[in-house]
Amino acid sequence: MSEQRTTRVQGEESGRDSQEYQRLREKLGGCIRTGEITLSSGKVTDFYFDGRLVSLDPEGSVLIGGLMLEAMLARGVSAVGGLTSGADPLTSSIGVLAWQKQVPMNLFFVRKERKAHGMQQRVEGPPMPEGEDLKVALVDDVLTTGGSLLQAREALVEELGVEPSVACVIVDREEGGEQRLAECGIETVALFRKSDFL
Repeated sequence: MSEQRTTRVQGEESGRDSQEYQRLREKLGGCIRTGEITLSSGKVTDFYFDGRLVSLDPEGSVLIGGLMLEAMLARGVSAVGGLTSGADPLTSSIGVLAWQKQVPMNLFFVRKERKAHGMQQRVEGPPMPEGEDLKVALVDDVLTTGGSLLQAREALVEELGVEPSVACVIVDREEGGEQRLAECGIETVALFRKSDFL
């Protein structure tokens, strides 16, 4: 598969100058910690981004949801979700904003483990429409190795036979996750990169 580059939602300089983009950048700057920290992937880093400090903030939720929804619409996406819990506030804000704009958007979330009771499924949400026109995007707060996004992808393929084609994240840590996703045919869309804050 050919190498894909991370796409920015606000890729044009005029978009990067928008009030919404600049306000979100300001809010995200307060979520970055430096010093030796071990990530969920097991990697040790000196750059830690706690996206929930902004994605669970009302203003931050609207800013992130609006920019991500813009990216989804530009790519013809009609279903969005990801691995709980990092993707949950993102999915919800995208869904609310899509409904307000009268844009059809299916939402889902993926459990880390299959439930032992009920329907025993990992993918939760209303049924997705069938057909070749279905374009699915995964969301997450941060991209490091791509593990969470690939775990969500695996559940979608296994349970629904659905192959996501886009992954949208708040911050790409620029540590190889983009390449792993590209190997699975998934385009990475990042609102920001680690280099935007250093």
